[in-house]
Amino acid sequence: MTPLPLPLRVAAGLAATAIERARELPEKLVGLPVTVASQAMQLSMRVQQEITALAIRGDEVLASLRPVEDTPEWATFDEDIDAYDVSQPNINNTETNGTVVTDPWEMEESAIAEAEQEVEREVDQTPPPAGVPNYDDLSLPQLRARLRTFSKEELEELLRYEETNAARPSFIGMLTRRIASVSAASPPDQQ
Repeated sequence: MTPLPLPLRVAAGLAATAIERARELPEKLVGLPVTVASQAMQLSMRVQQEITALAIRGDEVLASLRPVEDTPEWATFDEDIDAYDVSQPNINNTETNGTVVTDPWEMEESAIAEAEQEVEREVDQTPPPAGVPNYDDLSLPQLRARLRTFSKEELEELLRYEETNAARPSFIGMLTRRIASVSAASPPDQQ
């Protein structure tokens, strides 16, 4: 048997390939938008990378042409200009420009220590209410569950304690409403 001519064999192969591709076309059409979008994003990322590489190269070239500033203007703060002479740093806490310069870390530590001492003094001065020794540890739902067990006087004591210590608005509101409801429910001779 003699082989068929080459152009006929190529045409038959081309026709078979076209038929196979035509059968795969519906499946490929579903994914076509995703493929096009991903290729477009890849192209834009490559363009961005090239632009960034060119900008970096340009920065290197321009940096070699420009002299470096000794003290850049962005290295000072507005509040530092009034209090300090930045040309001559002062390490000894002596007066500079008419003001006493202190170490900011020391100032912060002393402020924190003063605040802690003040809180300790307040806590020491006001004991928790008699009916609830762990009042400061109670959450709002825990206190709400116990409210019905307190008299009007105990509720007022809790309210005063809350107002002088933590002053949490939700606690104050709840205690105030409970005092009002107890006052409304009690007979006038008990008020």
